[in-house]
Amino acid sequence: MKTGRVAKFTVSLSLVIVILIILRLIFVKIDNADENTLGKLIENEQAMSLIPDFESFANVAQKKQAFFDYLRPAIRHQNAIISDERHFLLRSSQHLEDGLTLTAAEHYRIEEIANKYQYSLRSINKKTLGELLIRADIIPESLVLIQAANETGWGSSRFAKQGLNFFGQWCFRKGCGLVPQSRTAGKSHEVAVFDSVADSVASYMKNLNSNAAYSLLRSIRADLRAQDKLPVADQLVYGLVNYSERQEAYIDELLEMLRQNKQYLVENHEERPYI
Repeated sequence: MKTGRVAKFTVSLSLVIVILIILRLIFVKIDNADENTLGKLIENEQAMSLIPDFESFANVAQKKQAFFDYLRPAIRHQNAIISDERHFLLRSSQHLEDGLTLTAAEHYRIEEIANKYQYSLRSINKKTLGELLIRADIIPESLVLIQAANETGWGSSRFAKQGLNFFGQWCFRKGCGLVPQSRTAGKSHEVAVFDSVADSVASYMKNLNSNAAYSLLRSIRADLRAQDKLPVADQLVYGLVNYSERQEAYIDELLEMLRQNKQYLVENHEERPYI
């Protein structure tokens, strides 16, 4: 009888210990969850951790330099991609000029580039390649930097911090981005959210190189190319007249920013060339 009672007591004690352990684990998990989430913005938390706190700079010059230096790698990377596309199209055009037949690989890549820049390519010849080259061209680094500074208040905007959106780009599907606090009643657009700075810059450049609203920018750039001149910010900026509802006032503002921030727009006092 004593053995039976001891066995029952042991089993009961074991059950109590197991229950206490389970309860402890549950409450520890809840406490940790509360500690990690209380008072924090959960939406796009990863993106918010990627952008420096530019507002923390007490020195304005350091803030501007830090903002430009932060964006430069992504801008140069995208311009390098575009420059490579451009060189490929120029080589393909030269092949046609020399009477050569383009390979299947060349056809495939030309069609890819045309799709990227929303150019309807019905046939591949010197004329269509020339028209595609008007779209497949770089955006001057200084222009990209100044627009980013203007659109985000030097990286302090909600859209830059939460959405890595440095150019105020919109999207039009519900839930696709961040809803502007000052959105006009009846409007449905949102401000796009990007996974990386590179994605934001790439989308912006693709927009300028394909959207009909910026055909003037592409025309100005093509005229400069025809004169064997590189695209420059203070001339291409006039092609952004449709980027803002303020139009001419927006252009004047960008020109003034280009003038005032010239010393920060070059790295080691030397512009990086692209062709």
